[in-house]
Amino acid sequence: MPAARPGHRTGSRVPRKQPKPTENPKSLKRKRDQENLQKLQGAVDEFDPKSQDVTKFSALPLSAPTASGLEASHFETLTDVQARAIPLGLKGRDILGAAKTGSGKTLAFLVPVLEKLYRAQWTEYDGLGALIISPTRELAVQIFEVLRKIGRHHTFSAGLVIGGKSLREEAERLGRMNILVCTPGRMLQHLDQTAGFDVDNLQILVLDEADRIMDMGFQSAVDALVEHLPTSRQTMLFSATQSKKVSDLARLSLKDPEYVAVHEAAAAATPATLAQHYLITPLPEKTETLYGFIKANLKSKMIVFLSSGKQVRFIYESFRHLQPGIPLLHLHGRQKQVARLEITSRFSAAKYSCLFATDVVARGVDFPAVDWVVQMDCPEDTDTYIHRVGRTARYERDGKAVLFLDPSEEGMLMRLEQRKVPIQKVSIREKKKQNIQNQIQDMCFKNPDLKYLGQKAFISYTRSVHLQKDKEVFDLNKLDLDAYAASLGLPGAPQIRFQKGEDVKKLKNAPRAGLSSDSEPEPDDAKRKRKKGEVRTKYDRMFERTNQDVLTSHYTKMIGEEGQEANEESDNDDQDFLSVRRVLEGDELDVGAGDGLAPGAKIVSGLGGEEPFVVDSKRREKMLKSKKKMLKFKGKGDKVVFDDEGNAHHPYKIQDEEEFRQAGPAEAQRQKFVEDETVKVKEADISDKLHAKERRREKKEKRKAREAMERETGTGSRMPRLATDDGEGEDPLALMASLPMAGEGTDSDEEEREERRPAKRAKKWFEDDSEADEEEARGARRNKGRKGRGQGKVIEVADAPDTLEGYEALAAGLLDE
Repeated sequence: MPAARPGHRTGSRVPRKQPKPTENPKSLKRKRDQENLQKLQGAVDEFDPKSQDVTKFSALPLSAPTASGLEASHFETLTDVQARAIPLGLKGRDILGAAKTGSGKTLAFLVPVLEKLYRAQWTEYDGLGALIISPTRELAVQIFEVLRKIGRHHTFSAGLVIGGKSLREEAERLGRMNILVCTPGRMLQHLDQTAGFDVDNLQILVLDEADRIMDMGFQSAVDALVEHLPTSRQTMLFSATQSKKVSDLARLSLKDPEYVAVHEAAAAATPATLAQHYLITPLPEKTETLYGFIKANLKSKMIVFLSSGKQVRFIYESFRHLQPGIPLLHLHGRQKQVARLEITSRFSAAKYSCLFATDVVARGVDFPAVDWVVQMDCPEDTDTYIHRVGRTARYERDGKAVLFLDPSEEGMLMRLEQRKVPIQKVSIREKKKQNIQNQIQDMCFKNPDLKYLGQKAFISYTRSVHLQKDKEVFDLNKLDLDAYAASLGLPGAPQIRFQKGEDVKKLKNAPRAGLSSDSEPEPDDAKRKRKKGEVRTKYDRMFERTNQDVLTSHYTKMIGEEGQEANEESDNDDQDFLSVRRVLEGDELDVGAGDGLAPGAKIVSGLGGEEPFVVDSKRREKMLKSKKKMLKFKGKGDKVVFDDEGNAHHPYKIQDEEEFRQAGPAEAQRQKFVEDETVKVKEADISDKLHAKERRREKKEKRKAREAMERETGTGSRMPRLATDDGEGEDPLALMASLPMAGEGTDSDEEEREERRPAKRAKKWFEDDSEADEEEARGARRNKGRKGRGQGKVIEVADAPDTLEGYEALAAGLLDE
């Protein structure tokens, strides 16, 4: 045995030192990964959330990439909703989650999403595995950022589909995405239009702020979207206020869902660290109260909620001109995607700021360190109130909220009491009140655009109140609308035409095309004419639209009802958009049957013409609407021209024949006219010559003064003097030295230069011998002058140049020297 053991060991050592290449490192890694997955799946199956009180993420059966991502993002302790929802999500159960705002619902569904795809070994070739739907773009962006943080160590591809970019650009990337965060409308658009986008392998569906997604505004989009998804999937719904309706659960194909409600056992639906107040203030005083509140809290970060985007724009523009002393921002759903993201990031990074916003940021959006939430307009229900105040006091931090209520809206307090919302009444200090109504009125008077925004804000607010279902709280008849219009700087309350039978949430969440400010209900006559099943285009709606407050009252009066009736009776004729601008009444209409006119003809007097205007045909009736033809009928009037002194006088007019004969014979009048004009021309000529002489004299004096100054200062140009034949030392270049440089001189200089310049020789097609001889002599003289260059400083010139060209040639030779 001892001898055999060493031999046995020796024989076994050979394969250990040189193993056969049966398995490569990749296959070994795959085996280890499979073993780790089996262990992880076994830990999840053995994990019992009911028997274990889990408070740390490290105690959950999570994969290594997820655990390291949570640790790197500084997530350690579980919140209540996370402790109850994540274990159920890991086990693949459908979940209905309801928890307070700011309680960490985002991680409650992101962790199960990552774990489910990890355990399924999901790759980019498997297509879309998880779909997360959010009601607003801001919330979708926030979810995507949290997903990037905790999933940094995973190999999944994730995408954000919220609109604002080209549909084609998004479609090119959808096929490679494993996780998508989206809004309902944009996702449905891709499902219907993007070719090759496959969702048959979807593993998990998440609806954040599910109550908002399930309401009337998104109902059709969600129903159509769910039809594209497979039924064998895991579904999770999360919100601060959850719906338990069987119809909603059946639409989403939920299978035995687990209801996770954290705040039902608590005393209130809002965080305990949130101090909530309400203030009774009449509607006309809300704007001034808000301004005073902002002035009293300049060192704060606050969000002011209003009911419509038009109000947000008006309050923002008005307060921006008033400059309360704090950075102002505004956010509403009508803004472009880039602007919304920029404003969101700016407000998140700001230390002190005031954000005017609609309910587009009321749900789920996590703005850090918000001190105040101000609700200037009463929320439509308690759920909206809970979501609004949830923007502060998040993650057990302190926060404050205040609600402005009109005396007619005190019924909302009873609704909040039923939901166990603790709220206290406060009053305004007299010294903190701000009177800004006169300033707003002055701004609206000077700025028509601001006045227009005020009108739209008034209309949108009153319309939203009218459409509310809870008439015990929202009663338009109890509001002082005239005083409210005055508080917005308007001279009077704009007229409103309400749309009856519409749902508030349906209108708030309807597409933009149907919510334009100039949209009108379809007229009854159009409904009667339209056949069943016929589609109305935007052009049909444009022509059926009636102007309300777009045109002024003066313009409305110009459009006569009688002209409109006449147009309706003549269906075969070309109908105009405008009727006759002048309505004829009373004694202005005379039937001229007795004057030999056609039966039914009308005589219109008082239009300014020499004779009354006769309307005996359709063509003559249309002439009343033509400004050009009516001017021709009235006569164009006397033409007036203005002379140089600004005096008005008539141009030459043709006299009447009788007046012309009384003035005398035609030849005598012609002779007199010629003599008068000759005298005028001579006088004007003398005046012009005196004026030109005076200008030349002034120019000469200026030149002499300039030369004297140059001689005194010694800055004058020193030109070489030339010796002439007579030996008098006269400088032939004096003329060139006196000429102004380029850019100098006045108009008088140009005139004097023209007078002194000799006339140029006329160009001829031929030249006689005498002229050729003279030109040859000039060339010889110029050549003789050039030969003398370089032999001395004094150059003798046989004959002084008699033209400016000669002087220029001589000067060029000297400069070359």
